[in-house]
Amino acid sequence: MDTITIIYNSNFQKWNGRKKDLLDLGFNDNHLDLFYKYKTISVVHLNELQEDIDKLRYGGKLSDNEIYRSYIDTKKFEIPENIPNAKSIIIIAVFGKLGLVNFNLDGKKHEAMIPPNYYDDGLEIEDLENIILKKIIKEPGYKIDYTRNLHLKLLAVRSGLGKYGRNNICYVDKMGSLLNLYAFFTDFQFDEDNWFEIRMMDKCENCTICIKTCPTGAIPVPTDENLVINASKCVSVYNEIKGIIPDWIPSDAHNALRGCMKCQLLCPCNRAPLKITKRFEDISEKETNMILDGKMDEKLVNSISKKLKMFSPSDADYMLPVIKRNLQFLLNQN
Repeated sequence: MDTITIIYNSNFQKWNGRKKDLLDLGFNDNHLDLFYKYKTISVVHLNELQEDIDKLRYGGKLSDNEIYRSYIDTKKFEIPENIPNAKSIIIIAVFGKLGLVNFNLDGKKHEAMIPPNYYDDGLEIEDLENIILKKIIKEPGYKIDYTRNLHLKLLAVRSGLGKYGRNNICYVDKMGSLLNLYAFFTDFQFDEDNWFEIRMMDKCENCTICIKTCPTGAIPVPTDENLVINASKCVSVYNEIKGIIPDWIPSDAHNALRGCMKCQLLCPCNRAPLKITKRFEDISEKETNMILDGKMDEKLVNSISKKLKMFSPSDADYMLPVIKRNLQFLLNQN
């Protein structure tokens, strides 16, 4: 069963945009709080999922980039200790709006994008656990365990929840690539076991927009059937963390406050989802200047944290230098 759920009257911020944009996505109302889809898959497929990753790893298809490998090499498809009798995995995709924020500087507003996986949308893991127990499992007495140790894109594609784009990003129907993925183990045995071949979207077959759009050539040519990008060339790998951006990355490649949207902005599968955006509170001229000068006080840190929702005050020492560096790249393009 392909499950689509819209939750109304929750604690999440309501969608107050144009009704036409929701209709384009297939909704029939103009208030959207939380839009998610899910699939379930039996744990009997864990070995096969691990084999998928190992085949790429040992076949030399995965980049040796140290940053990239630090993300993926710690993940493994195995039963968690908390639920040794786990029967199923629930993979959930939650739609995320593209964030937009204005930085005021020299009397002008400079708009910056924040992709949905880089800001806090207010959704807590406890909220998803309640949804699973009350709306998916619907029977008392079962355990669930949130996990961050799985390769979520592969899990989503293998379950049929999504498909790969040529850019190695997971796309979900009606969400495009604007989503966040979450996985939970449970000791509940679902009647349905979803298992599919690894698939690329049909629309990608004769489309090379993302290949041409990628400013660093990270996306392989259509003859590569592995759907794996060259992560060592991906802008996101470098601008997510502190440090100096390599000189070989063109200055005009930078397009978001963190991460990269180049291959997603022009993707035909994102035309409707990109119309639904989230506007953040403006960053004042004083705040912008203090970020660029690196002169941060507690009041400013708290204000920026509240407005951008990209970090907590306790993480400011790490995140604000990242934001400063990336913001300077964006401002230099104007």
